[in-house]
Amino acid sequence: MKQEALPMFCYQCEMSAENGCGAKNQTLGTCGKDENLARLQDLMIFGLKGLAAYREHARELEADTLLVDDVVSETLYFTMTNVNFSFEQHIAQLMKIGEAGVAVMDSLSDAHTQHLGIPTPIQISQNRAEGKAILVSGHNLDMLHKLLQATEGKGINIYTHSEMLPGHAYPELRKYSHLKGNIGGAWHDQDKLFEKWQGAIIMSTNCIVPIKDKRTYGDRLFTYKMVGTEKAVPIENDDFGPAIEKALSLPCIEDFNSDAQLTTGHHYKTILELAPQILDAVKKGKIRQFFVIAGCDGPGKEGNYYRDMALSLPKDVVIITSSCGKFRFNDVDFGTIPGTVIPRYLDLGQCNDSNGAVHIALALGDALGVPVNDLPIAIVLSWLEQKAVIILLALFSLGIQDIYIGPKPPQFVNEAILNFLVEQFNLHITGDAEQDLKDLLLPELPKAA
Repeated sequence: MKQEALPMFCYQCEMSAENGCGAKNQTLGTCGKDENLARLQDLMIFGLKGLAAYREHARELEADTLLVDDVVSETLYFTMTNVNFSFEQHIAQLMKIGEAGVAVMDSLSDAHTQHLGIPTPIQISQNRAEGKAILVSGHNLDMLHKLLQATEGKGINIYTHSEMLPGHAYPELRKYSHLKGNIGGAWHDQDKLFEKWQGAIIMSTNCIVPIKDKRTYGDRLFTYKMVGTEKAVPIENDDFGPAIEKALSLPCIEDFNSDAQLTTGHHYKTILELAPQILDAVKKGKIRQFFVIAGCDGPGKEGNYYRDMALSLPKDVVIITSSCGKFRFNDVDFGTIPGTVIPRYLDLGQCNDSNGAVHIALALGDALGVPVNDLPIAIVLSWLEQKAVIILLALFSLGIQDIYIGPKPPQFVNEAILNFLVEQFNLHITGDAEQDLKDLLLPELPKAA
């Protein structure tokens, strides 16, 4: 029996084409609101997802998030059917979301430093582990703190993965001697890494990967709060007892014997203490430029663009990074700016610490009397998941221009919206790393005597 085709349905007016929607014989979403407005509302919703994630972590640490909460509810109301048909007001609402993104990242950063201390640079082991162990992934530093307290004196070593790497730099976390080192890289190595890892695993926030049928680590994987996947075991009411028991019942860790090391802990509040030296180095031509190479990494060779760019930068350029995109190049020792003690590689922390680059830029601009967009700073971002959207909107809301994003634009950004962003903010899509570097790199500065 031949099945009849369902009538076209417009998600903007919630009517089918057969019942009066103007989308009949047109592109879905063109009833009253054109496709551009529908895509802009998609952008709003994705931005809200990242905003909500940072808000959740900030509230766990008792930060005031009323402003953010108001923007979330207002924006959801804004996207309801027949509320707004103005392109300009859609853009204004996106900027309001971006402003809330700036506010929530500042609130979360302050909450982290108030509860856990201000991070300072530290060098830790990479892919070296021993004994009974738990591997912790995600972003929730408050959860990591609770786990360290719960496992103290239990004979269990704690290791970090992906966005948990910066946890080692916080004084209130690294004071625990059983917080040992980092294992693996960005979030997308989970499938093979978690299977190889012999201990327990806790996934604290987003970036979890569903367990494939033939993988056996399901009964060793524990999830925290809203995080979940089939076969994993939820942690309830901050009771880490089941994860501790599982870790103690498993064999000691083997096959992680690397001598590699990673450096992290360049939080902006620590870097600003170097402001006089940095300013002096800029004025004397020792620092030519700052390159912000950051963002959310994804699987595939396209991400090598960011490593190629980082490795090609001259030795008078400082690299500022955050998020899991740094795992493309954080195995490299970039040394210091010649003639100074200023590190060439600054790891600000997690994706929510992206606000640090803005604080550094604003401080530099104030000291030099130069607008942010005229500073010797290039911004090259890797984008993959929703939190990257709120970071981009936050930068736009501050009026920051000339950003490069890649390896490709988000699928929900159509040509018309991309053209608008290019015209309004001079946004670029990454291309060839060598050519982009030629376009971004400033001429070498004359050195002062």
